[in-house]
Amino acid sequence: MITVRGKTIDVLFSAEAIDAEVQRLAREVAAYANDDLVVVSVLKGAFVFAADLIRAMHHAGIAPQVEFISLSSYGAGTVGGDVRILRDIDADVAGRPVLLVDDILESGRTLAFARELLLARGALRVDLAVLLDKKGHRKADIEAAHVGFDCPDCFVVGYGMDVGHAFRELPFIGHVVG
Repeated sequence: MITVRGKTIDVLFSAEAIDAEVQRLAREVAAYANDDLVVVSVLKGAFVFAADLIRAMHHAGIAPQVEFISLSSYGAGTVGGDVRILRDIDADVAGRPVLLVDDILESGRTLAFARELLLARGALRVDLAVLLDKKGHRKADIEAAHVGFDCPDCFVVGYGMDVGHAFRELPFIGHVVG
């Protein structure tokens, strides 16, 4: 346990464990990808994971184009609804393979929307890479091709993920317990 900003956080995945998984995922992607790959990172939560993953992909021998998309399915509440595009990608994905990168796959609604959007724009295929998979909360029919960790059924923070705009900077993933 660690105390940050007066809150006690139980560390679920250490910085070292995360780094090992990111390296493994990069090698997994590099085994089939080439430099025509477009990596699309979902903002805001995936920015740390995506940055580490694309650097690891470089070391694994591939140089993808990197894009960012920002989507919202919550508005002011906490229950998912219609997905909106807040910031779109700039790249033309027609005829190209895409790796859609997000921090956590939970309900799957947002990622299913993004995957369908990219396929409708002509992407050759859209694979999904997530650091965390919270299987018990799935509402959409979608699975990730590349998964770092199975996520316990709790609200997680750190490594880009936040609660109330706090804790994104943590180098580990944890659960606020008090």
